[in-house]
Amino acid sequence: MKRRNFLVQSSLFTAGALAMPQNIVAASQDKFISKRPSLADRKFVSEEVENVIKKVKLVIRDEEIAWLFENCFPNTLDTTIDYEIIDGNPDTFVITGDIDAMWLRDSTAQVWPYMSLISKDEKLKNLVKGLINRQVKCVLLDSYANAFYKDKTKISHWKSDQTQMLPGIHERKWEIDSLCYVVRLANEYYQITKDDSIFDEDWDNAMRLIVKTFKTEQRKNNESDYYFSRSTTSVIDSPPFGGTGRPVKANGLICSMFRPSDDSTMYPYLIPSNIFALLSLNQLSIIYRNVLDENEFATICEEMSEEVDVAVKKYAISEHLNYGEIYAYEVDGFGNKLFMDDANVPSLMSLAYLGAHKLTDDIYKNTRKFLLSENNPYFLKGEFAEGQGSPHTGKNKIWPMGIILRAMTSTDNEEIIKCLKMLKGTHAGTGFMHEGFNKDNPKEYGRDWFAWANTLFGELILKIYKENRSLLALKF
Repeated sequence: MKRRNFLVQSSLFTAGALAMPQNIVAASQDKFISKRPSLADRKFVSEEVENVIKKVKLVIRDEEIAWLFENCFPNTLDTTIDYEIIDGNPDTFVITGDIDAMWLRDSTAQVWPYMSLISKDEKLKNLVKGLINRQVKCVLLDSYANAFYKDKTKISHWKSDQTQMLPGIHERKWEIDSLCYVVRLANEYYQITKDDSIFDEDWDNAMRLIVKTFKTEQRKNNESDYYFSRSTTSVIDSPPFGGTGRPVKANGLICSMFRPSDDSTMYPYLIPSNIFALLSLNQLSIIYRNVLDENEFATICEEMSEEVDVAVKKYAISEHLNYGEIYAYEVDGFGNKLFMDDANVPSLMSLAYLGAHKLTDDIYKNTRKFLLSENNPYFLKGEFAEGQGSPHTGKNKIWPMGIILRAMTSTDNEEIIKCLKMLKGTHAGTGFMHEGFNKDNPKEYGRDWFAWANTLFGELILKIYKENRSLLALKF
């Protein structure tokens, strides 16, 4: 099954759902029955997560929003976790949902909303520690791959892929953010727990390989031997020129052949991912200097972070006719720039969510205004919703993830309420988030089991609960 191409047709809906008014796509009051697996069938149970669900639901006035939160927030734990002890250490494999493989990006994002609870729940703490261990194994297997199998002997079903594929790898699409998420998880785990046992020899080797890969993909001397070519009818499923990507003019930025959507880049310098990388390099420099007392490598990370930062400011910021200085989405170093965004993380919209910008920073505010305007070709408006889409899902599908990130990066209560109303009105009665839905018909959606989107919705509600609780007392 293709990762992001599982289309659910209206024929799959129950007669009750089909009988709903055409201008309202929501579960009726008598349908708010938990969609979670039975307790015996859940993959992992955290008492702290269960306590949070009960506590937050008590203050949510809107029954449907409360139902969505109960279904979505624990979805990663309920359905995607494979946890065990291997060689005396915790090991956690996290599938993305409807595909039996683990993405480095998705797995970190899927457990991220639980991070604030790990100091209170030893089981949950070990789950995250196990995921760090598993991600290290993946990076050491191949730092260019984006998705892996738990079984290291398994051969990928992508038989037509022309690349240096190894057993145990599901897909080998080079995406900067895959490695950034590995750093992000380890850093956050340590900041919360101060457990430095994760920084073992394998972790150290993996981090040095990550930095080496970043340096190679700066392509200052055309030293990269990465290529990826797939037999496909989709022009965005494989980079051009034999899978090596379009030409770039070396300037300190890091090439990424693919976006977080797993689509190939148009111009290889993907700006949100480069900004994510400079954050990750800075985090590594602090860990190596302050925790591991490895000043030489810390300096290497710090200098590369500064180099990428300077290049981003020089090559990725342009004066827009209507919005002032904004970020381009992709550039090539020759002066060519692509202005759009992709409803994923990292994205330009998500820069404040990732911590790269404050919500009040002018460059971020200007960019955000552009992203939510008709000048962004992938900001879509339809009968049921408006929001960011992605070339990955065509010209008519809005991503719930984009709506969620819009709400998470907003300081406007009315905008947040608008986003919640759209999320409530477009889940097609399923009780879960999806990858994308038709802007004029939410019953036409992709991926009915997308754990990251589900858990991210839970993260949004939890953020509102902590920072703006009065909004949850409203009926949407």
